[in-house]
Amino acid sequence: QVRLVESGGGLVQAGGSLRLSCAASGSIFDISSMGWYRQAPGKQRELVASITSGGSVSYVDSVKGRFTISRDNAKNLVYLQMNSLKPEDTAVYYCYVNKLFGPSSWGQGTQVTVSS
Repeated sequence: QVRLVESGGGLVQAGGSLRLSCAASGSIFDISSMGWYRQAPGKQRELVASITSGGSVSYVDSVKGRFTISRDNAKNLVYLQMNSLKPEDTAVYYCYVNKLFGPSSWGQGTQVTVSS
């Protein structure tokens, strides 16, 4: 099983920046991809960004050009740099990992609030 610990959420004004971090520990030898989902009140959870072990990245259209996902494979960390934040980015952000030989794991979530 993989344990994920997120940090970096908070309150920021529109146009500001935040950096989320997620540290993975436990059974991490077969992690294939990591990334971030978010869920806003009354909305479905959506995939924001993902990165594979080989470094391939993908983003939801609404954050392209503003968010950057990166990964430190040696330290089992994944980051989400969020710039030019908008009120509609307000949500709970969840780190996740996909594994080759086991179930996916999720973090506890970190709140991001963007004020207008």
